[in-house]
Amino acid sequence: QVQLVESGGGLVQAGGSLRLSCAASGRTFSTYAMGWFRQAPGKEREFVAVISRSGGWTYYPDSVKGRFTISRDNAKNTVYLQMNSLKPEDTAVYYCAAGNGDLLKKSSYGYWGQGTQVTVSS
Repeated sequence: QVQLVESGGGLVQAGGSLRLSCAASGRTFSTYAMGWFRQAPGKEREFVAVISRSGGWTYYPDSVKGRFTISRDNAKNTVYLQMNSLKPEDTAVYYCAAGNGDLLKKSSYGYWGQGTQVTVSS
């Protein structure tokens, strides 16, 4: 069982930066790959970033590549999402998730946080 709690969201102007954190409970954090997803009003939840269990592999969709960076600290049971050059279209609730398997699919993630709001003003 893994419990996830996100933090770090807020209101930022376009071009600004935010760093999201996701703290995990339990001793099994390092056995899960970790992903970040986001959901804007009226839209489906979409994949933002993923990092492997060891942190040696990451993947991003084109929409955030070069602007977002995912990292993890297994000693602290925490995964981060550094977001730079933010755009109004990045506005959404951001969720972290733990899972394994096909990491680009939401269905591969069995544990989800409650989400943190990110709002980017123009």
